[in-house]
Amino acid sequence: MDLIVLYLATAMIFLVIDAIGLKLLLRPLFERHVGELLVPSFRLGPAIGFYLFYVAVLVALVSWPELYGTTYSGVFLQAALLGALAYGTYEFTNLATLKPWHWSMVVTDMIWGISVTATSVTAGLAVARMLF
Repeated sequence: MDLIVLYLATAMIFLVIDAIGLKLLLRPLFERHVGELLVPSFRLGPAIGFYLFYVAVLVALVSWPELYGTTYSGVFLQAALLGALAYGTYEFTNLATLKPWHWSMVVTDMIWGISVTATSVTAGLAVARMLF
């Protein structure tokens, strides 16, 4: 039960924060630089697959081992590193292979990915700890 609560708390926080960032920050930036590559309508299936898997990995590697730990700083740092790895892989691969990819997209999305990952994992852990 603890694991389910931890997963759901982390996932809900991640989804809410990321939806705001995608709409207000990332979509306009990506439209400016690679608008012709974007699909007209959001594809829900691939997004759900990413979120379910990404949050599961974050919980398994970062927050679950620290569920009954004492500090949040280590969790925040570990999650930030995984966010840098995940979002950096995407961004630097695209920068290396796609003509219209721009450094502003790399920097913005990397900062976003690090922030949303570290914040949602840490907040999800805090919520789960409050409920136990």
